[in-house]
Amino acid sequence: MKPSLQFRLSQHLTLTPQLQQSIRLLQLSTVELNQEIDRILMENPALEREDVDTGESEAGLAGQPTGGASPSAPTEPAPPEPEWSADIASSWRGSPDDDEEGDRSFATPDTPTLRDHLLSQLSLTNLEERDRALVMVLIDALDEDGYLTQPLEEIAALLPLEAEAGMEELSIVLQHLQHFEPAGVGARSPGECLALQLKTLPDDAVRRLALEIVEKHLGLLATRDYTRLKGATGASDEALRCAQRLIQALNPRPGAAFAKLEARYVIPDVIVRKMRNVWRASLNPDAMPRLRINRLYAELAAGARNGAAGISSQLQEARWLIKNVQQRFETILRVSQAIVDRQRHFLEHGEVAMRPLVLREIAEALSLHESTISRVTTQKFMATPRGTFELKYFFGSHVATEAGGAASSTAIRALIKQLVSAEDARTPLSDARISQILGEQGIVVARRTIAKYRESLQIPPVNQRKAL
Repeated sequence: MKPSLQFRLSQHLTLTPQLQQSIRLLQLSTVELNQEIDRILMENPALEREDVDTGESEAGLAGQPTGGASPSAPTEPAPPEPEWSADIASSWRGSPDDDEEGDRSFATPDTPTLRDHLLSQLSLTNLEERDRALVMVLIDALDEDGYLTQPLEEIAALLPLEAEAGMEELSIVLQHLQHFEPAGVGARSPGECLALQLKTLPDDAVRRLALEIVEKHLGLLATRDYTRLKGATGASDEALRCAQRLIQALNPRPGAAFAKLEARYVIPDVIVRKMRNVWRASLNPDAMPRLRINRLYAELAAGARNGAAGISSQLQEARWLIKNVQQRFETILRVSQAIVDRQRHFLEHGEVAMRPLVLREIAEALSLHESTISRVTTQKFMATPRGTFELKYFFGSHVATEAGGAASSTAIRALIKQLVSAEDARTPLSDARISQILGEQGIVVARRTIAKYRESLQIPPVNQRKAL
């Protein structure tokens, strides 16, 4: 075969490092963006923040913890017969010193944990040392809600052989724990938790009926099967209503008040305000990192002749980052303003006025790819007079109306929420009835769709919303 030379013209898209970085920065949240920038700042001396004080360059360095193990306590001679005490219980659970390197080192001193709260009460009791040690074991077995989810048989099997603790002894010790505050702690089931709280209240007819219900018929109350509940207890409607109100006033999670809640902070990328009767989106200056080229480093690069390739590369990478960050926020602003223009009725009237919107509509309006809109609207937040929302919140499918238009799924959920909140608890609205009511308003929604939206709103079914 004779060799020949041919020319062919073709087009293909090459993802340059700058383009790859632009795409990556666009899909990051504001928190992740700042983490990425901090990483690059550590690697590239040509880049710096505008608000950085050079005198505080080492402010972020944490002090080194003092090392060294604490001196061990002198060992006392063992008694003739093994006596299982708090010291042995501590070795089985892990000594308090072990927790200093664990999660407890992050606990806020002003907010005691449930364990600390119970141990402080235990220290005020006059229990014998062995019983105190067993109570400590049960305290460590509680979950964050204050429940003892581990059976006593398993706890007994995990104890050291020298403990010689039987089921009867653990049951007695558990009763001591169940007398601690908060009431209901140490319960093994929701029914037992509520019963423990009821037993601390003054005795009367309502309290006795409520105690009977939580101990024997809690399932009927949970499903709101009032007919069978009245038959099982022989109580009247008024008596059941009083008992139900008393039970609802109890706390099924007594340990939750001591749980460490981690607040999730959201930094809005965009702020929406109404100016001269027009809704305008603007970038949040607190969310925008202020970057610049290090002047001394740039001068050093300009004066360098030999071996300046590395310096020039770092300067170019710094310029790329500054440009890509700026482009990222400009794209977020363009998309946000396009959303605001289409959802101004939501800003005026709330969820019921939300219009149907899909990513393709914004992409076509801004001449951007739909995947770009998807990246921009993920983990980016907009602060409005009605609250702070992720940009994806403003998008939703549509449901047809009799007039030939469309209603947003978000608006339909809001209507369902309004109907349920205004319903008569004695005759709550079924999914079919809600579908009928919306149909009378010109919104055609199937019963199955109503059920799906209701479940997404965490609204119980009709039988569980019924009241006496």
